[in-house]
Amino acid sequence: MIALADLPAVNAALNGTTALLLSSGWVMIRSRRIAAHRLCMLSAFGVSTVFLASYLYYHGHAGLRHFQGSGWIRPVYFAILISHTVLAAAIVPLAVVTIALGLSARFPKHRRIARWTLPLWLYVSLTGVVVYVLLYRLAW
Repeated sequence: MIALADLPAVNAALNGTTALLLSSGWVMIRSRRIAAHRLCMLSAFGVSTVFLASYLYYHGHAGLRHFQGSGWIRPVYFAILISHTVLAAAIVPLAVVTIALGLSARFPKHRRIARWTLPLWLYVSLTGVVVYVLLYRLAW
């Protein structure tokens, strides 16, 4: 069983895994490997769903953790956190619509929205790992 204190690291690993799956999915579609692309993207969505459940469980039981850094890193941290949080909220409907369009074979619309969804989703996944490192791994 995973301890509550271990969930931030698990969540960071889930975010990193999502970023790897999204990147792999992009490589697959660029090389016209449609089935592999679909698998990577649906897996990224699944991992992101597990992340969201784990994140909500953790914060529902552990509460918030306040950033302890000071000096120049403090505004950098909050800039990353704010952009991460706003875009994370936007990614949920964007990812759902993008996936629905792909699965329903509405490829022109799928491509149009995916050009926005992919980089934003990658940013959210990668900055999630950065926020974890800044909040839990660095000694301030």
